[in-house]
Amino acid sequence: MIRVRRARIVATLGPASRGPEKVLELARTGVDVFRLNFSHGSHEDHAANLKAVREAEAIVDRPLGVLADLQGPKLRLGQFKDGSVEIVRGKTFRLDLDPKPGDAKRVSTPHPELFAAMSPGAILLIDDGKVRLKVKKCGKDFADTEVVQGTKLSDRKGVALPGAIIPVSAMTDKDHKDLTFALKIGVDWVALSFVQRAADMAELKKLVQGRAAIMAKIEKPQALEQIEEILDFCDGVMVARGDLGVELEPEEVPVAQKALIRAARRRGVPVIVATQMLESMINSATPTRAEATDVANAAYEGADALMLSAETASGAYPVEAVTMMGRIIERVERDPRWPELMDAEHSPPEDIDADALVAAARRAADAGSTACLVAFTTTGGTARRLARERPLQPVVALTPTPQVARRLALVWGLEPRAGSDPKTLEDVTDDAVRYAVDLGLAKPGERILILAGTPFGAPGAANLLRFAHAPFKF
Repeated sequence: MIRVRRARIVATLGPASRGPEKVLELARTGVDVFRLNFSHGSHEDHAANLKAVREAEAIVDRPLGVLADLQGPKLRLGQFKDGSVEIVRGKTFRLDLDPKPGDAKRVSTPHPELFAAMSPGAILLIDDGKVRLKVKKCGKDFADTEVVQGTKLSDRKGVALPGAIIPVSAMTDKDHKDLTFALKIGVDWVALSFVQRAADMAELKKLVQGRAAIMAKIEKPQALEQIEEILDFCDGVMVARGDLGVELEPEEVPVAQKALIRAARRRGVPVIVATQMLESMINSATPTRAEATDVANAAYEGADALMLSAETASGAYPVEAVTMMGRIIERVERDPRWPELMDAEHSPPEDIDADALVAAARRAADAGSTACLVAFTTTGGTARRLARERPLQPVVALTPTPQVARRLALVWGLEPRAGSDPKTLEDVTDDAVRYAVDLGLAKPGERILILAGTPFGAPGAANLLRFAHAPFKF
């Protein structure tokens, strides 16, 4: 099942998309990676969803990735006596550590680390910025604030303190339990929420120990300031515009998105653009024109993948949302100006042999009548390097390991397949030609460009570039 488009689609599973039949329908519609959101649902729910993805994978006959998204240290209000209160602009309101139910004058915020990071004049954002409180006075266990914006507060709403690094681990007790479970059931990617510094990703990498690829969700402005250091520990990165948009001014979010995509593409690290991409399709069968433009812009920028959240998890039109996203991406990629605009974000290859060979492969493919490229990869590194060059020809990534193929399902332009483990140059050529023809990517007589490394089957950078031609019959 070959997709025409190069940019990939990530879909979140939830109440609207549970069950083997629905997951299969989404996979057939074009989902490449399924997200398990550990902020919601039980472990049993996530295990059932992963099982449904694996069953769908066998039917559609292409690798499907599974991304476990950890909740992270979300700071929240406590509870109110009546569930919610009305607050008045200009009035005072206290946050403290007292666990008693709140009222119109105060509420608990059970996070001492939040008070430790406060200072007079700081702005607190509650419920994704719908409520703003200005800190007038604070101590180690309280903050007296003035209501600047908003009229209602309710139980357990999120709290953000823009501009401050909160002295808290990125991994909560819940995250540790969820990570252990996610690795046990065999997810392919693990995403860490609210990353603030490189040490957060280093901690996750140490815990995962290579059992899954790891991804940083960029939701804090502090992470933007350390993005190069964070990328040193990442296999992927997500532009999580929801929480990022809470702490940044609206006009800053598009600039941050572009900078993150550029940084990830320069490194050859897959990047997902996420949140509110087709938000109106939660309740409508069609998106707004502005949403269509938002999806298109991410495709023009060369993002590896675009993500649907509530649209597929709890929306009324999950399949239609995937279909629409696919249609928008495909239309962008038919635009004659698309290669030029996307290539404007292309960074020159690094001065190392592996990158030089991969860059040469792209130039060779462009210079001749190459039908497709085939990259043999043990760990996925060669295929990711080739995707970094954004070749316009289809790229088949052949690996002996199913989990590597599933991780590569997230990467721009790759058609990963598991099973090939050649031992000789003749095996490499035969496997490359057979896959290219069987997948319909090369017709008899057309040229195939092969990228591999020797010794065959051993991890290491590609050091072999070869041309072959599709035979008129096997």
